[in-house]
Amino acid sequence: MASSTSLSDRSLPSFSVQGSPLVLLRLEGLAVAVLTFVLYARTGASWWLFAALWLAPDLSMLAYLHSSCWGARIYNAAHTYVVPGVLVVAALLMGAKAQLPFALIWINHIGIDRLMGYGLKYSNGFGWPHLGRLGKQNAPVQ
Repeated sequence: MASSTSLSDRSLPSFSVQGSPLVLLRLEGLAVAVLTFVLYARTGASWWLFAALWLAPDLSMLAYLHSSCWGARIYNAAHTYVVPGVLVVAALLMGAKAQLPFALIWINHIGIDRLMGYGLKYSNGFGWPHLGRLGKQNAPVQ
């Protein structure tokens, strides 16, 4: 979940992915996004549903209104493959195929986020994902 790194410790290189592992993680996000897109198309579910729910996991950012620590925890819980993966397995095992499109939309969202560099967050703030700092501040603070 969230790191216990204090807000005063802003040295990112000690806890961010860099180099070829970063490229591989982003390509992994692309592979997940393409796979879930193709699988979603095969479910026959509405593309309006896909469009309407695609940003739903980002509602977890509202937890940042409470604090950076809680924001990171809630955001990370909504942006890990664990819960939608369990939803896929449950849908397949129980024959509840109606749940499958929801899980695929959720997993697709996470894959695109990882491709774009929006990884899991540290408690330092929203701009501190595990894939490197976001935006103009992407260079390490000295």
